[in-house]
Amino acid sequence: MRRVVVTGLGVISPLGNNPTDTWNNVLEGKSGIGPITLFDTSDAPVKFAGEVKNYDVSHPLPQVLYPRGKDAAPLTHPMMAKDSRRVGRFSHFAMTAGIQAYHDSGLDLIRDKLDSTAIGVNIGVGMGGLPEIEQVHEGFMQTGYKRITPFFITQSIPNLASGMLSIALNLQGPNLCITTACASSGHSIGESFNAIRRGDVDLMFAGGAESVICKLGIGGFAALRALSANNADPTGASRPYDKDRDGFVMGEGSTIMVLEEYEHAKKRGAKIYGEILGYGLSGDAYHITGLPEGGEGGARAMKLALKSAGLNSDDIEYVNAHATSTPVGDIGEAQGIVSAFTRKNLMVSSTKSMTGHLLGAAGAMEGYFTMMALKEGIIPATINLNNLDPACAATGLNFIANHSVKAPIKYAASNSFGFGGTNACLIFGKV
Repeated sequence: MRRVVVTGLGVISPLGNNPTDTWNNVLEGKSGIGPITLFDTSDAPVKFAGEVKNYDVSHPLPQVLYPRGKDAAPLTHPMMAKDSRRVGRFSHFAMTAGIQAYHDSGLDLIRDKLDSTAIGVNIGVGMGGLPEIEQVHEGFMQTGYKRITPFFITQSIPNLASGMLSIALNLQGPNLCITTACASSGHSIGESFNAIRRGDVDLMFAGGAESVICKLGIGGFAALRALSANNADPTGASRPYDKDRDGFVMGEGSTIMVLEEYEHAKKRGAKIYGEILGYGLSGDAYHITGLPEGGEGGARAMKLALKSAGLNSDDIEYVNAHATSTPVGDIGEAQGIVSAFTRKNLMVSSTKSMTGHLLGAAGAMEGYFTMMALKEGIIPATINLNNLDPACAATGLNFIANHSVKAPIKYAASNSFGFGGTNACLIFGKV
């Protein structure tokens, strides 16, 4: 089977609007969570989230790109201002992150020599254009059908993130969107990895995008009692593994990776961030929102990822956990990690403590952090972890609390789980 490496990165997050700022802020333990500004929260039960800040999809690119070749029209902006209303905010994020990844990969320098039919895209999206649905519905209730924008459908449907990026970058291979709740982008990266591994394509733009910080998004998860209600301390509200955790914090953003067949990347002299070695997926067949005892379903995904990677259970040195800061979920996953990965003093952390939970985009964001931990030899921490839950402590895992640590590692895993009992695990290796 062919090897798959990552050769380009793009990130829009609550911690920064590019990969470098996002990574540096994670290492410093900064929180991207604060009061919501995207809507009036005066009557909202939860008034804080991890918003993307100072973002404009129509901002000019730092360098003109030529994804259709030097003789065709150049790409100068992720999206022109007049066109931005055609799609939702989640698609805006995906466009910017995807074009960042394309620029970073160096593919534009050899674009005339590439077969565009061998380059695909798969962007996972959990909920699509919920804020746009909410906005259009409010107008409809006031004035009827005449207030429905002709762009309502294109603003709403999840696969437009992949579709718009495909058009912008001339990606004529597979054009997909996986929607599996909070495991969406983990599955998108995993399925893209498999497509390259088996020889269907040479390159895939893979990742996730999400933006549902709106009245319905916040209200719905609050009604489910899934969100933290710590309005008095937004930056301290996301506290995975802490005994005082009371729910997750909503986040938004996008991460897109350029996945490339190793020999293809090596031949063109591409810089390589890391290698994707394995991918496992499973179903709990248990409950739409709860975990089975001991996190058995997630553990199966981890074991299948090990098998896919050809590694032993004690090879994994670090796990970037799905851990969302919910009372039940964090414990169940920790127990599942112990049953799948047997390394003594295994390091575990949850970067959701800083970004919030990006839902469908979470797996890609956390896959990025996992790969950078391998590349840089630094493990990001779980901030706000001041009083470790005794049930988590009983697992014997090494929960990296509050400060990142230097640790040269070779293999690491990233977990993503979603409502409906859907699980994904990605294993990354240092190159």
